[in-house]
Amino acid sequence: MKKFALQLTAITTFALGLIWFAGEGGAIQTNDALGAPFASGEQFAVETLQINVDELKGEQAETKRPSRKDVYRQSKKIYETIMDIRNRYMDEIDIEELVDAGIRGMLKNLDRYSVLMERQSYDNLMEHTSGKYEGLGMQIDARKDRIVIVAPLEGGPSEKLGLRAGDVVMEIEGESTFEMTTSEASKMMRGKAGTSINIKVKREGIPDLMDYKIERAVITLHSVNYSGKIPGTDIGYLRLSTFASNSRRELRAAIKKLNSEEISGLVFDLRSNGGGLLDQAWATAELFVPKNSLIVYTQGQAEGSRKDYYTRRDPLFPDKPLIVLVDEGSASASEIVAGAIQDLDRGIVMGRTTFGKGLVQQVFAFDDDPDQHLKLTTARYYVPSGRSIQRLDRQGKSAAKHSEADSDSLKIEDREEFYTLNGRIVYGGGGIVPDVESVREYWKPIAINMRRKSMFFDFASKYLADHPDVTLDIKITDEIMDEYREFVKDKDFDYKTSLQLALEDFEEAVEDEEQGAVFEDQLESLNRLIKKDKADDFDESYDDIKLAVRRELVSHLGGEKARYELYILPTDPAIKQAVDILQDMREYTRILTEGAHRAAIEDSDEDKSDSD
Repeated sequence: MKKFALQLTAITTFALGLIWFAGEGGAIQTNDALGAPFASGEQFAVETLQINVDELKGEQAETKRPSRKDVYRQSKKIYETIMDIRNRYMDEIDIEELVDAGIRGMLKNLDRYSVLMERQSYDNLMEHTSGKYEGLGMQIDARKDRIVIVAPLEGGPSEKLGLRAGDVVMEIEGESTFEMTTSEASKMMRGKAGTSINIKVKREGIPDLMDYKIERAVITLHSVNYSGKIPGTDIGYLRLSTFASNSRRELRAAIKKLNSEEISGLVFDLRSNGGGLLDQAWATAELFVPKNSLIVYTQGQAEGSRKDYYTRRDPLFPDKPLIVLVDEGSASASEIVAGAIQDLDRGIVMGRTTFGKGLVQQVFAFDDDPDQHLKLTTARYYVPSGRSIQRLDRQGKSAAKHSEADSDSLKIEDREEFYTLNGRIVYGGGGIVPDVESVREYWKPIAINMRRKSMFFDFASKYLADHPDVTLDIKITDEIMDEYREFVKDKDFDYKTSLQLALEDFEEAVEDEEQGAVFEDQLESLNRLIKKDKADDFDESYDDIKLAVRRELVSHLGGEKARYELYILPTDPAIKQAVDILQDMREYTRILTEGAHRAAIEDSDEDKSDSD
């Protein structure tokens, strides 16, 4: 009865608490601007979450803010319903499940980011934003019915003991990993720092399993994946993968080091950065824009709930040329930073229109249930020009109200216009529209499927086992490519082209219509053509495949640092495009000063008025 009373108190408190809530969709906002430990009610700018829900039925009635009396009356209905079910329903009911279903039902009509979080989801969120966990320090994946080490984290327990990419974990604490999921293996590997775990590993080229006893440690997940000069230039490159509690410290250290190397400009890469803490986005923008500049503001439903975020200190990188790279995976906190730099004319935003996630959420704890938390959207955020970058179709749980066409395919001429500090036109309507569209990298299906099926990764593991003296300066010769071609054949690698898929549909139709004899020759001819085309695909994608082979070999040998310096920076077309602009100050200045301006529009309006 005590447990029931606690559960009932929790749901009633939730219902009544709606009166006072005001401020992730986009940003998690901490009370401490420098990222203090999390507390109930803390706001976040977390990564994009995809929530599968049923479609809403019917039209939404216009609503108004309920009074306290209205909320009390409705919450009383909840209480009475629970009591009736408990006392009168024909079967025994799990009250905890009933209460959870009630909360989820209330959240169902809200946006997709307002959810009831179970313990694991909450822990994952805290880990993502705190940037720390306790475990072995390795990235793993379930491949071919086993757990494979994708990469040991630099400086972690696994890397110190010599574990490396491609090692297959066969046993964890005596339990076979056959058909074990990544989450199951991760749960077994993680634990309190200082405790140990035994694993058995199979390595290519070594017949016997290798035993490892690894002591768990506190693992720090770095926000800054890489920083340094782009080879052959005096331009810096800085890659930020998330906005966690340690981002500000890591970024400041990286920029100080780049400044000491006297770089002439900076490429700041926020591609595929799904967000993180709002306070860290605020602190990141402070590194580039003048003191006392508005970075972002949030606005909830209540009057007076607006909160402005201004920079509080002088920037570390105040005036040298800056290009921010973004793409469809840049969301939330990434959009705050990119939007602020664009609106304040501090630099050029380059890439593709960002995700469009501009909602603020808070995480609330239940007093008597530490295993669940409520994540509730409480406000929207706006970049300095006043534009909200939230895409309407990505707000609701249902796609019924707003289709993809409402925003994803929104043409520039259909977007609302806003103005930067210097009067340049920028666009609202969903996501940050870049100043310059970046070059796209296209891979053919054969190379895409080779990566998807781990052909490059597996080959690198085998090749390095067979050639232990290979170093980072390896050149991918035709002989190595011949080895790779044979490796792929031995693995029975196959994939389907678009023509092959269309032919399969046609063959099925022929079979259904019992017309096989009529089309037998044509089908055989088409199949021969597809087989020949697929044989030619390797040679047509030779350069892409060659680069991918090198990428995996240097990654196995030198980790993430080598992957950036020897593969990504020299070959990424968007980085090359950014470098070309930064090395041409006339072009850089033109992008930031020319184009549609408010002044030109106002002059045009005055001319029309004079002529009237």
